[in-house]
Amino acid sequence: MGSVRPPAATSPKTRAPQARRAGAAAAVLVLAAALAACSADPATEAYLSGTNQGYISGDFRVEEIPQEERGEPVEWAGVTEDGDELTSDDTAGDVVVVNFWYAACGPCRVEAPDLESVWQEYRDDEVSFVGVNTYDQADTAKSFAKQYEITYPSIIDVNDGAVKLAFAAATPIQATPTTLVLDAEGRVAARIIGQLEGASILSTLVADALAETA
Repeated sequence: MGSVRPPAATSPKTRAPQARRAGAAAAVLVLAAALAACSADPATEAYLSGTNQGYISGDFRVEEIPQEERGEPVEWAGVTEDGDELTSDDTAGDVVVVNFWYAACGPCRVEAPDLESVWQEYRDDEVSFVGVNTYDQADTAKSFAKQYEITYPSIIDVNDGAVKLAFAAATPIQATPTTLVLDAEGRVAARIIGQLEGASILSTLVADALAETA
């Protein structure tokens, strides 16, 4: 990158915004390069390029909910991509991670390895992972799972939206992806809005929820 000579009379007040803009631009380029290394498919490239096609954008944020402020347990039921019934009764007593996604969602593709990584970390503990596919049919969801080596089940929710509706009564589900952590009682204990920015964030939230039952 070539050097740019600033005007001789540039004031500190002017230089500060320029420096901030340059730093922000550099950070965006580094992030884009790192994410691009994860996947080169068209949907992900569209997301990385900023065209924002194929997903509902949401600013990334993490919210933990104190135990005394959590609502009622969420009761949900659906059918997975393999045709199996899966309900909140099947995961009762576990800390449950629920990820809302669909295959053409670029951020969903980028975060998929981190979700699987945390699942592998905790699969031998009292933890369950459940995907909720809000757009695709079973064959597409199975192809995604094979491509990204996802081993936990996903409910196909596109036909009636019953699972999304059940959770929407407890917490906003406006961005895709959205990831929820439920405590052992089935209540929403934490939510991640937007693409997961690293496995360690979700791992910490799961560990915190597990610690409540110790």
